Amino acid sequence: MSESQDSPGVFWQINKFMKIIPSTLSVSLLCVGLIAGILGCASPRSGSAPKKVLVVTTTTGFRHSSIPTAERIIAQLGQQSAAFTVEYARVEPNDPQFKGPDGKPDTGKVNEAIKQVLAEKMNPAALKTYDAVIFANTTGDLPLPDNAAFIDWVKAGGGFVGMHAASDTFHHFAPYLDMIGAEFKKHEAQVEVDPINQDTECPACRHLPAAWKVFDEIYQFQNFDRAKVHGLLTLDKHPNNKTPGDYPISWCKIYGKGRVFYTSLGHREDVWDPEATDRKNPKEVAEAYQKHILEAIKWAVGLEKWNATPQKAGQ
Repeated sequence: MSESQDSPGVFWQINKFMKIIPSTLSVSLLCVGLIAGILGCASPRSGSAPKKVLVVTTTTGFRHSSIPTAERIIAQLGQQSAAFTVEYARVEPNDPQFKGPDGKPDTGKVNEAIKQVLAEKMNPAALKTYDAVIFANTTGDLPLPDNAAFIDWVKAGGGFVGMHAASDTFHHFAPYLDMIGAEFKKHEAQVEVDPINQDTECPACRHLPAAWKVFDEIYQFQNFDRAKVHGLLTLDKHPNNKTPGDYPISWCKIYGKGRVFYTSLGHREDVWDPEATDRKNPKEVAEAYQKHILEAIKWAVGLEKWNATPQKAGQ
């Protein structure tokens, strides 16, 4: 039985309603409002569809234990905000399908799986279906199907968000390092730092307290040019030995027509997740970090407008 046969349609209800109401001007105006309400209830929720984001967590170098946490938290942020949906380009080396005779991950099988998933998710045609790509603790030289096409996609207006080890990726691909804004050089022992908020008006930073303490693995960079980025969080002294200097943590930039955000925070599970059990950070740090990256993703997919103009030297 069709829908019109087993239940009254919207317009049948409207016609019935119109027949039993006196035809006066005031009532007619009332009818217009009621009809609009009925039609509104029968229609899908207004507003555009959520943006589409690809989360890449494949690694050919060091693999962070926080990757599964990052995958889960990013999906939760998309669902809770209704701002974006998530697809993944991921390979878990410890999955049984990749185990060799000795019970350890077979590097050949893992690398082939990484190659296949990136060929599927990051070929030039596939990239056109995403509003942003997130590198969450990626490492090494990833076997993209077309490196140049990925950079061209960002330049053409795509969004890119990098967390922590995203700067420890593609050390031998200069266009990527130019796009992200810096290259991982080294880190020392995990330490508590007091990031300086460089833009209290930016949605990714304006929620942060004046004295925001974070315990994490703090990166030091090479090939960083402050004149090419808009600083968000930084340190004015070495994270460990405290000698004065410029030690950036988070920034954003316009790359061609694309929007690029990077934060070096995100090594530890308790930076990502307020419910993580092994804690050096209070839950409020993870909640603030989630807001930090959520707003960055919303900007990267084009839902927000930021000031991404580089500040003057020293700011």
